[in-house]
Amino acid sequence: MSALTLIEAAKMMPGDSLNRAVIEMYAGSSDILLNLPFENISGNAKKFNREKALPNVGFRGVNEGYTTSHANLDPQTESLVITGGDLDVDKFIVDTQGGMEQRAYQESAQIRSLSLAWTNKFIKGDVQSNNREFNGLQVRVSDSQKIAAGNTANGSALSLEALDESIDQTLNPTHLIMNKAMRRRLTQAARNPNVSGYITYEKDAFGRSVTKYNDLPILIVDLDHTNTEILPFTEAATSGTATATSIYVVSFGPNSLMGLQNGNIDTRDLAELDTAPVYRTRVEWYTNFAVYNQRAVTRLWSIADAPVVA
Repeated sequence: MSALTLIEAAKMMPGDSLNRAVIEMYAGSSDILLNLPFENISGNAKKFNREKALPNVGFRGVNEGYTTSHANLDPQTESLVITGGDLDVDKFIVDTQGGMEQRAYQESAQIRSLSLAWTNKFIKGDVQSNNREFNGLQVRVSDSQKIAAGNTANGSALSLEALDESIDQTLNPTHLIMNKAMRRRLTQAARNPNVSGYITYEKDAFGRSVTKYNDLPILIVDLDHTNTEILPFTEAATSGTATATSIYVVSFGPNSLMGLQNGNIDTRDLAELDTAPVYRTRVEWYTNFAVYNQRAVTRLWSIADAPVVA
């Protein structure tokens, strides 16, 4: 199973400068899309078996046989969805306000908007609300992979112990996903000798500083394309009150959590329309993501907007 991040894939498109620029801009607008590897699939869906239980093993005596057993598998199907949009820029704007620069600006804004919308669905998508999208992590994570930060009525302060437990519950964790407020809480805790926490920093593919907790990069989900917080403190706490947020511990990579696509992001310049004096650009992407292993993601939920504790 081969997979590349969008940035890595863009580097392999030397003869397609338009799509390469679009992909780089798309990924650069989202920490998730910058780091999530994508698998190219054929057709419109990916069928796979998720492991539920390993075969039994035992011991035998001389001249005895083993009890037969087999792995317990859970068949899964992830269907691709169509995401994208048409962007029209009036010919009058192009002719009177700086040539094609205005069109390029409008196109870049559309690409950023699509990137932030995809990131929102990666966390909050729900096919019960809209059957044209895919289920996000909040819907997919359950059972032992969903850990409450505590039982305080309106959410509990994040404890480093609960965060470490969530990391341990994730198979081969690679990243943490949270909002900016929780990242600030962690860096504040690292400066407090009574709490601490191992915080380091590195640079991403665009030279931006990335905060790491226990060597796991922290990926930020901030505002979506409508300027709405993706991971606000308005999620349900254990008591049901809408006063909490979540942190996700994820394992990005083959046989873990990966994006799915049929072909790369496609950008087409449709030129000036016959039906209207506008230039149209169409961006489309056939996409989804798959959780190949149930332990590839853990949700730490019911976290209050409060200082981190040990």
